[in-house]
Amino acid sequence: MSYKILIVEDEEKIAEILKDYLHNCDFETVWMQSGIGVVDWVKENSVDLVMLDIMLPGVDGLQLCQQIRNFSQVPIMLLTAKVEEADRILGLEQGADDYLCKPFSPKEMVARVKALLRRSTALKEQAKGWQLDAARYKVIYEGRSAQLSMVEFAILKLLSSSPGQVYSRNQLIRQIYPDNRIVSDRTIDSHIKKLRHKLADELSSKEFIYSVYGVGYKFEVPE
Repeated sequence: MSYKILIVEDEEKIAEILKDYLHNCDFETVWMQSGIGVVDWVKENSVDLVMLDIMLPGVDGLQLCQQIRNFSQVPIMLLTAKVEEADRILGLEQGADDYLCKPFSPKEMVARVKALLRRSTALKEQAKGWQLDAARYKVIYEGRSAQLSMVEFAILKLLSSSPGQVYSRNQLIRQIYPDNRIVSDRTIDSHIKKLRHKLADELSSKEFIYSVYGVGYKFEVPE
């Protein structure tokens, strides 16, 4: 299988290194030097992974990451010279799957890209046995079903729409409660706790929703 990777990097030398090493692994690459036009390109083209430099002319990488996440679950890797924990967490909260700090080892870059592509492919295959019934607020897995509340169903639908992606509590609040009502982190934690109990009691003893310390939650269908 041939994978296509979009590289958005304004420094030509770095872009050439990325392209050369990825081509050596038989990956197809597309290079864009500015953040302008990236979102439209992703909407109009099929791509397996997006590599975004954070410091871009036009539109920065964090903004692009957030905009792409509004319509696509394509794996996203951020390229950044920022190494502070807060910066990494911010990138994950915007929907990134991984980050690579500059200067980087090209071999490590290739290994991380391959890992993201493997995980993306595996999660797509695993998720095939998972069904959501929006009309009845039910989830079905391996022949068993669980009845959920409206909020529980909304949380599960959002998390399961992108297996492996980490959602912060603020992201969950913004998307589950679009009317901008005031909701605390504890409310989200309480809904997640109840949701986990229902899935365990009525659906399967397997784990589906995982806590990511200091960030939020993610969903994965067990193997």
